[in-house]
Amino acid sequence: MKDILRIGNASGFYGDRFDAVREMLTGGELDILTGDYLAELTMLILGRDQLKDPTAGYAKTFLRQMEEGLGLAHERGVRIVANAGGLNPAGLADALRALAAKLGLPTRIAHVEGDRLPPPEGALTANAYLGGAGIAACLAAGADVVVTGRVTDAALVTGPAQWHFGWGPEAYDELAGAVVAGHVLECGTQATGGNYAFFRGHDVRRPGFPVAELHADGSSVITKHPGTGGLVDVGTVTAQLLYETAGARYAGPDVTARLDSVRLTQEGPDRVRVEGVRGEAPPPTLKVGLSRLGGFRNEVVFVLTGLDIEAKAELLREQITDAFAKSTPSEVRWELVRTDRPDAETEETASALLRLVVRDRDPEKVGRTVTGAAVELALASYPGFHVTAPPGKGAPYGVFEAMYVPQGEVPHTAVLPDGTRRELPVPPRTRDLEPVPDPDLPPPLPGGPTRRAPLGRVAGARSGDKGGDANVGVWVRTEEEWRWLAHTLTVEKFRELLPETADLTVTRHLLPDLRALNFTIAGILGEGVASQARFDPQAKALGEWLRSRHVDVPEELQ
Repeated sequence: MKDILRIGNASGFYGDRFDAVREMLTGGELDILTGDYLAELTMLILGRDQLKDPTAGYAKTFLRQMEEGLGLAHERGVRIVANAGGLNPAGLADALRALAAKLGLPTRIAHVEGDRLPPPEGALTANAYLGGAGIAACLAAGADVVVTGRVTDAALVTGPAQWHFGWGPEAYDELAGAVVAGHVLECGTQATGGNYAFFRGHDVRRPGFPVAELHADGSSVITKHPGTGGLVDVGTVTAQLLYETAGARYAGPDVTARLDSVRLTQEGPDRVRVEGVRGEAPPPTLKVGLSRLGGFRNEVVFVLTGLDIEAKAELLREQITDAFAKSTPSEVRWELVRTDRPDAETEETASALLRLVVRDRDPEKVGRTVTGAAVELALASYPGFHVTAPPGKGAPYGVFEAMYVPQGEVPHTAVLPDGTRRELPVPPRTRDLEPVPDPDLPPPLPGGPTRRAPLGRVAGARSGDKGGDANVGVWVRTEEEWRWLAHTLTVEKFRELLPETADLTVTRHLLPDLRALNFTIAGILGEGVASQARFDPQAKALGEWLRSRHVDVPEELQ
């Protein structure tokens, strides 16, 4: 057994950089190459694909990447682990076997299944989030490629680590360390300078994909292949650790990792050591993601130019409301975006956008009703009437929901390269989740002069979605900044800075070892990304909006 297991990632989502597989296999030393292709929205997309073609349901991009990747991996002795199987891991495994035979490669293919559950009435898909044990079993049986359905993103790392280091199911600290490394890797270049708050001063035009050097004690070093773009520093790793997480306990099917125990150290250029991670027994239940078709939606964006923007918007609203009188969609939302400037030098900068979004279970109410109303007003509404694009038919939208079931009710099956089916046992011990008491606040900074400035002058942020909820992780780089941030950015201040959250449940979590706060906002995304209920449906830029807001910042920190 080698002392270090090098795991790289080549995909953070279905549609990520196609050439990344080749780049990762040829750019440096690796033992395992992973790929994360599944998101909440992806499961809905694959479900709709499978309605049209029962043999579909997996990430076709991955299969195309393997036309070159299988040979490169074979030459270099790299094993590949990916959740690209989606709703049909067996189908993808069969397609990979056919591809390997066509290429004349002796590649041994295995897959993991059991996550797909009978969907409740009204749901399109139901998939439990499995852990890494099935992946470990496939690798132990000699698999060169393992494809899975819905496993946790971190399982793509915990599975290979369990296999390589021989960790048992109660090696909680070691497993938790692998979970943290897996969470850092899962979104690809977000760990190497992509979407990074402090991107200025760094070349992040084409960041390389991340690599984790795992050790037998669960510690790791996050890095990237030599000569690739981007950067790996404590900030990029902190940002990704905060992404789509919440409190101190980060639960998964293998282990609950304590994020409040993570210690990060800059070990050298593009090398960040992750250590000290503690783990606890996993919860007794598994998360199950449900996707369903929520109905149909349509959108029209009207352009309002020059003078009297508010009056033009009001006229149009009244006209559309009258046109809807005989057949009003169940949900009608208006949003006026004031992108206009006074005395503007270009027509575009003199214009505002009025966005109309409608939803209904009846496609006619969001299709013909809306297009008719918008088109018939073309010569009979506000001066300068035009739209950004012609209104079209209503399109179906999806809804993501989560439920939880006992671990023992979900089969976890490794289908080995020779076709043998191995059922994996449930964890020997479990532990109910409970909140971690807030740690003590650091001493506040002594009083002194302040200046109004954007929060982002001092703090970084990264935000994302979990179903209808969002999280915003905020971190700083020095102890003095942490002493200020922890006392300044309270829940009340957060709501004041982001008025959209004023009537929602906002929870603040403190992570002192990361000099970070993590805020969760319940319900801000409505029924989730697929429903597109908000201007920024995945809350990707919520953190950047927060950073742009002005606060009183001590002069010594500016």
